[in-house]
Amino acid sequence: MESWSNPAYRPSEGLTMTSATRRDFTPKSDPELLTRTSWVNAATAYRQVKRGRADGNTCALWLRLHLQRHLYSLGCFLQLHCGKVLFLGLLFLSLCCVGLKTAHIETNVEELWVEAGGRLEKELKYTRRVLGAGSGSTYEQIIQTPKEAKNLLNMDSIRLHLDSVYEATQVQVQIDGITWKFRDICYAASFPEMEHPILDRILPYLLPCVIITPIDCFWEGSLLLGPDYPIDTGGINGIPETLTWANLNPVDIVAGLVSHPKTLDIGKQLEDIMNASGIGTGYQLKPCLNPHDPECPVTAPNKHSKQLPDLGGTLTNGCTGFSSKYMQWPEDLLFGGVMKNKTGHISRIEAYQSVLQLMGEQDIFEYWKDTMKTSGTNWDKDAARLVLETWQRKFVTLVNDINNATTRDNINAFSFTSLMDIMKDFSNISLTRIVIGYVLMLIYACISLMRWNDAVNSQSGIGMAGVMLVSLSVAAGLGICSVLGITFNASTTQIIPFLALGLGVDDMFLIAHTYSETSKHIPCSELSGEVLKRTGVTVLLTSLTNMLAFFTAAIIPIPALRAFSLQAGLLVLFNMGSVLIVFPAIVSLDLVRRDDNRIDVLCCFQSAGPSNQVLELQHQSREDSQHENSPPPSYTPPPSYSASYSSVPLHQTVTHTSSDGSGTVTSLAESDGRYVRRGTREGSAGGVSTTSSQQCLTPEDGLTCGDHCAHARKECMTVSLTCFALRLYTFLLEHTFVKVTVVVSFVVLLIVGAWGVAQVRDGLDLTDIVPRDTPEFSFLEAQAQYFGFYSVYAVTKKDFDYPRNQKLLHEYNHAFQRVDRISKHQDGSVPTFWLEIFRTWLKNLQRSFDRDVARGIITKDGWNYTHASDDGILAYKLLAQTGDSDRFYEKSKVMTSRLVDSNGIINPDAFYNYLSAWYTNDAIAYSASMGNIHPLPHDWLHDPQDNDFKVLKSRPIEYAQIPFFLTNLNNTEEIISTVKDFRAVCDEFVDRGLPNYPSGYPFTYWEQYINLRFYLMLALLCVLTTTFLVLTITLMNPWLAAVVVLVLAMILVELFGFMGIVGIKLSAVPAVILIMTVGIGVEFTLHVAVGFVTSIGSRNRRVMMATEHTFAPVVHGATSTFLGIIMLVSTEFDFIIKYFFNVLAALVVIGILNGLLLLPILLSFLGPKGEVIPKENPDCLSTPTPEPSPRMGRDQRHHHHHIRTSSSSSSSSRGRRVYPRRNSDISLSTITEEPTQYSSHEIIVQPEVVVETTTIPSSGATSEGGGGGGDWGGGKRRSSGNDSDDSSCDSSKSFPVTIHVPTTSGGQTSTVTRVKATATVKVEVHTPIPGGAVSQEHSYKSKRRKMRQLKERESHGRRHYSDSEC
Repeated sequence: MESWSNPAYRPSEGLTMTSATRRDFTPKSDPELLTRTSWVNAATAYRQVKRGRADGNTCALWLRLHLQRHLYSLGCFLQLHCGKVLFLGLLFLSLCCVGLKTAHIETNVEELWVEAGGRLEKELKYTRRVLGAGSGSTYEQIIQTPKEAKNLLNMDSIRLHLDSVYEATQVQVQIDGITWKFRDICYAASFPEMEHPILDRILPYLLPCVIITPIDCFWEGSLLLGPDYPIDTGGINGIPETLTWANLNPVDIVAGLVSHPKTLDIGKQLEDIMNASGIGTGYQLKPCLNPHDPECPVTAPNKHSKQLPDLGGTLTNGCTGFSSKYMQWPEDLLFGGVMKNKTGHISRIEAYQSVLQLMGEQDIFEYWKDTMKTSGTNWDKDAARLVLETWQRKFVTLVNDINNATTRDNINAFSFTSLMDIMKDFSNISLTRIVIGYVLMLIYACISLMRWNDAVNSQSGIGMAGVMLVSLSVAAGLGICSVLGITFNASTTQIIPFLALGLGVDDMFLIAHTYSETSKHIPCSELSGEVLKRTGVTVLLTSLTNMLAFFTAAIIPIPALRAFSLQAGLLVLFNMGSVLIVFPAIVSLDLVRRDDNRIDVLCCFQSAGPSNQVLELQHQSREDSQHENSPPPSYTPPPSYSASYSSVPLHQTVTHTSSDGSGTVTSLAESDGRYVRRGTREGSAGGVSTTSSQQCLTPEDGLTCGDHCAHARKECMTVSLTCFALRLYTFLLEHTFVKVTVVVSFVVLLIVGAWGVAQVRDGLDLTDIVPRDTPEFSFLEAQAQYFGFYSVYAVTKKDFDYPRNQKLLHEYNHAFQRVDRISKHQDGSVPTFWLEIFRTWLKNLQRSFDRDVARGIITKDGWNYTHASDDGILAYKLLAQTGDSDRFYEKSKVMTSRLVDSNGIINPDAFYNYLSAWYTNDAIAYSASMGNIHPLPHDWLHDPQDNDFKVLKSRPIEYAQIPFFLTNLNNTEEIISTVKDFRAVCDEFVDRGLPNYPSGYPFTYWEQYINLRFYLMLALLCVLTTTFLVLTITLMNPWLAAVVVLVLAMILVELFGFMGIVGIKLSAVPAVILIMTVGIGVEFTLHVAVGFVTSIGSRNRRVMMATEHTFAPVVHGATSTFLGIIMLVSTEFDFIIKYFFNVLAALVVIGILNGLLLLPILLSFLGPKGEVIPKENPDCLSTPTPEPSPRMGRDQRHHHHHIRTSSSSSSSSRGRRVYPRRNSDISLSTITEEPTQYSSHEIIVQPEVVVETTTIPSSGATSEGGGGGGDWGGGKRRSSGNDSDDSSCDSSKSFPVTIHVPTTSGGQTSTVTRVKATATVKVEVHTPIPGGAVSQEHSYKSKRRKMRQLKERESHGRRHYSDSEC
């Protein structure tokens, strides 16, 4: 029978994909055909609308019928070649996974969070181009906070801080056999060359590293400057034999050098340097923390008194470094939680901070290049970076080890490298977490698709296979992303594997659910095609919308989130391909298992048979049924049945034809458990008892406990989400009270969400991305509470005339006084910058020159070498500079020109000559200014003993920076406000012609928030508009698209409000999730919306039908998405839990509430009309007249002639011309199956059979049966034979079957069972077209022509129908 009924197995055509020219199934076999016509078969709905039998959206139906036709053909092809498709699909996905070898995990913050194509990216590129990558300096910080007591203003705490900083300065590492110390990589001040062999040997070892620390207020601060070993001076006048910063008194040294004639000149030169830099007496006049220390200098104010210093008074107003002029450390940079008494002295300190300044990797490389230290190694930038990072890691480890249970305070060290290490750990893929998450998904898929009471039809196997397929698809998609150059980062490695799995499994559940529903009505050979035809459109819609949502999220120009969005979009594409192509092949293979009656998952074991099949009364072929009229053989029970028949429990049964149509099967009724009391058995012993098989026979004593248990067990086994939706949920949605309550509740929820949106603050705290149990978290928490310290720079660029725009530069520097968080002097002024220091140096030279001129030591023609000061001689040389490369100096200008005029403007013509002299001869001031001028000025060392006037002219400035310290930035709002204020100053002077920009970590990490809301609103607007357009175009229903977009917008507001209520700040990560919300929300809403618009009936009826069919897959999809992200809870990063899990979990809950609760109620109020609206019955499409069968080709007629049945052969022998016909678009409402080929007058009916049992005593049976049931009665036999041969419409036939039932006495009683089949058949005879084949689709040039042809066909059909009536 299967070869006759399934087009995929036509003997005439073979098993090919072209079998998509298919037969549609009857409403009896597929009850949804007439109630959800456009969802089941849009072609049928389209034709009924075109014929005027229904109203509808023809555009939407036309588009869907074409999509369904291609999807049906694809499904049939996949089922036909399932093995090949599965092999090729898995091979393709596996090959794509190879691309994971090229995956690159990006951890560079600048590459991840700097706006792509924005001004910040251009500024960073400019900095790297001019200075080189890794240039500048880094800051290693130490923060001390109390454990219990809140006040650190005590000797124990300050000494603990001293020990911590001292240990940090002693850190050293070994790389390639070379020892690297703190002094080797620190940012140190520079001394000019003295041209004295002893001093030039001593001074490099005395160059102090820049350390910002509260210990600088005391003599012990000199212990931090070194050198590591005392310097042997050789006993020069005024200099100790062993010299360190602890015993270094520059004033005494200078006095000793000046007092000796041989060192007089060098002493004066050193004195000028000391006075200019403000070094003075060094640390010799500062109090000692331990006045009993023998090394405490006698010049210390508390050395003789042996009293401890007044910490509050000493620390008030901050501290100064070894250069009091350039190294002034304000209070807010050193202390946190400060409180002062009435006198203005500090009385309480809650935190100390020290900062160690190191060179960047570029500077380390340049400093040690071509030196003996690195001569034996492969010294390059990577080697310099390795040295720096290794030292930083050891610094953090060593200082944090001080922090133990015995210390009274907490000591926390922080380095940028340690933060990057955490980011790398954060970016690494946790295989354990992924495996556990995927195993949970496997378990859920297995349980949710399992049929506990039907092991053969259970779907656990395909559920687990689907999860593994989606997992492979995710890996393959990530492999392609790697090949395309899309980098991985923390968000992709931590989120994408789980999110993509959850989204991919959603569609898998929908397809599996549809397989389960349609397998009851659709032949196995066409099941894959039919399922793809029904679900493929919505899968395509949801996947397309998700892809567009993710790709639209790439509008946010943050590289990390752009990569996340692109990867998610590509993974949705791979999941769609796997679910629509490979997964149906897997299900097709599973159908083979079902057909072979094997157990789900354990397919090696074959089921003993359906538990509800009772007895197969007759099994015969169609040919046999057409030729045999003899009764079937009698059934004789085995001899072992000796018990009384009355003791056997009887149950309700139904007899129907088998699935292949070759016989009848008696099975337990589905309503088993409704027990009906029968009459006594005495009547059956002596007379005839006739009952219907729909009745249930029960024992005399009533129901037993086992019966009740069996009934309860059966009820539990059949519980499902679909049953819940059908029996309870949809009926609740019908009640007006429920509708009103839900609408009011969601209005309140929307208002609360809108209020929550107003509470959302911008930012992402560093403490959110660092694990709580790490020292870095403790440091960042303390820094945010007490300090908020950041160093930033105002950078000026090239294409600017620095010499002639000095006034604008000074105004630029002073304008930053408007920025509140910049650390300023006590008078409110900002620190001096390089141009101001440069000008001050020139003014000092000018004053020395003027003094020497007044004394007559310097004249127009030269100077007196004996009495002229070094500064006066230097000023003379500089005043002679013209700035002209041809005539570079002119002595006649010396007396008339000034180095700095009365307006404070440096001589513009010789500006770059002066810059070379300042850079070389005032190296301490230049390094202290941190101007970092590039290109570097030329070296020109002044020698008072020569007449060299060739002062090299430096190249024009392309890069110069002004350093600032930002303090008290405790939260993101304060940082963003400061960034905006800083940017406002920069933008103001850009408009005034000064090219400049800010630089520093606050701008790198937090400037993204300035335009984040704009980009977010733009992206949300684009994705909602795109979703509306896609739904409008594909569904051809703007009203439905508007309702869906309205619900999506409500989900957005509610989720955004949830973020504000629970304190989740808006950063780029939540912004992407908000954009993803539209795509994920489509999974919760689109299935219900499509189910609503494709159903027939009133709004309430369509809502019930849509909810009934989509409730289970939507809930499964939401649960799978939640399981996909549940493993994020196990991470040690609060950032993952707070910003990903909490937001995504809230999205799942909010989405399912809006999709399954609010949307159905909105559709019941505001829903659009259905795509098909019948004109006769508003709740059901009337059974349409099938299309006439076209004439088939010669070869096909010849082939069909050889496979014609005996009936059709007999008909042909009578000379009647027969045209084979194709299947109709709609079968008759009471006919379950039609043969694939039949003549125009043949109809084969397979009705359902109602069994009536007639019990006749042995004698009666013998008399009726003609001797023991061996023969049939003559009358009955003749009647049956007449029924077989007659062409009348007799709808009643009897097939007597003889059954031997055992008795208590051991004998046998002959029982005759007659099966009476009754079928009421409505016959519409198709008229063959004598001409060529007619296409299944018709196109008409005009409506009038179409209606005319339709009327002619109908009248022609009615005429032939009358001729063929019984």
